[in-house]
Amino acid sequence: MTSAAVLESSYSLHDLHRFRGGGAEFVYLPSSGGIFALNGVTRAVLDSLAVHPDTPSGIASALAPQGFEPADVLDAVEDLHAARAIRDEHGFESLVQEPPDRFPLQTLVLNVTNQCNLSCEYCYEFGEDKVATPEGKPKFMDFETAQASIDYLIRESQGRRSIHITFFGGETLMNFPLLKRAVEYARRQAEAAGVSIDFSLTTNATLLSPAIIDFLAENSIGVTVSIDGPKEMQDKFRVFSNGRGSYDIIAPKIRELLARHKTRPIAARVTMTTHAMDVMRIYRHLKDDMGFYEVGFAPVTSSPDRLYSIGASGLDSVLSQFTALAHEYLEAALRNEHHGFSNVSDTLAELHQGISKSHPCGAGLGLLGVGPSGDIAPCHRFVDSDQHKLGSVRTGIDHDKRQAFLDRGNVGRKYECQSCWARPLCAGGCHHEAFVRYGDTGHPNLHYCDWIRGWTDTCLEIYGTIAAKNPGYLNLFSNRKAES
Repeated sequence: MTSAAVLESSYSLHDLHRFRGGGAEFVYLPSSGGIFALNGVTRAVLDSLAVHPDTPSGIASALAPQGFEPADVLDAVEDLHAARAIRDEHGFESLVQEPPDRFPLQTLVLNVTNQCNLSCEYCYEFGEDKVATPEGKPKFMDFETAQASIDYLIRESQGRRSIHITFFGGETLMNFPLLKRAVEYARRQAEAAGVSIDFSLTTNATLLSPAIIDFLAENSIGVTVSIDGPKEMQDKFRVFSNGRGSYDIIAPKIRELLARHKTRPIAARVTMTTHAMDVMRIYRHLKDDMGFYEVGFAPVTSSPDRLYSIGASGLDSVLSQFTALAHEYLEAALRNEHHGFSNVSDTLAELHQGISKSHPCGAGLGLLGVGPSGDIAPCHRFVDSDQHKLGSVRTGIDHDKRQAFLDRGNVGRKYECQSCWARPLCAGGCHHEAFVRYGDTGHPNLHYCDWIRGWTDTCLEIYGTIAAKNPGYLNLFSNRKAES
């Protein structure tokens, strides 16, 4: 029974974001990552509190002329308060999520080489935080280091039933012999430890060959191809050292990869720059013309004074194009058809799973990067940056340094994020982007804030429409892992 004290408590709107989809209205709850549909009485309560704070009894009196029973109004107030959508004068305790000590490792990104046969001007291997090949460190990982890395992953993943290795570079396939031996060794060690293991890699596709493709297919290795679109876009920055474009080299190799590798879906990853911002054209070429299963887009990571850096007006254009492509995705979803715009799929998966992040990604938590020397970094983007070294696979991780990195990146400690309703999915943005832009891995990516809110709002609309019109489609996202 509702007490008199509760009836006299004054309530106000707290931490929510209302959105519509498919003719229905929903509430997104930043404090929990939850989504629920509004009914008549909960909608009326929120509308009333949007005008001014009030007591439950006052709200019930105000809504009585609309035909709402007082008991239903009081129940709605109680439910909304329990969900933290509204607050009383006492407020709520802060929810700063702290990861547990010794968080079990799940994914290791092995940078098997820091060398590349392309000279992409925007590559973060040549970023502000490091040089391409630190003095005294190997350019290629050797098998002993790969073994030590795999052993470290298995040892530090206690409690996990499945683990993952991503091979990365430089250009990953420049060290394919090592990759092949590492896969074989990791399978044996994982079997002995009683855990399942899978593999993926990222490649620029220049070194793909029938033998390599067959190995990838036979071992069900996931492949993401870094490609920026049609020939003129690809050849603007993804060039060889002599300035020659790479599109004519990789196009036939990609087609062969897609024809021969059928055990895992093949994805394309586009780095958007000022010269590669035609989202629709890029998507059509990669998905429809070339045949990739999925296509994902990410703005280039760079300091703002780089000529290829996308400015505010460019981001507005990208958001407009993303939104148009997202609505195309929606139409396909309502027909129960696959659409390959992975930026939507990844966000819908996080929304459906109720993700509420303490950190932007798994870097330093369930994911670590390992350089050719065996040095451990928070993720692959920080590999070979001595400033961000956390330890070595041979001697272990420095838990104090790891904790300091995680403390800086916790969204609960980012003042600017606390009033942002999109923080459960963003958590302030990429650690590496923050360092490049602001010199601080824990600094929120303020230059993307409006973009993130706009994009998240679009995906909420897509989610709500699917939930209202074809809810069974959302089951596809129950177990999908959205990549960071």
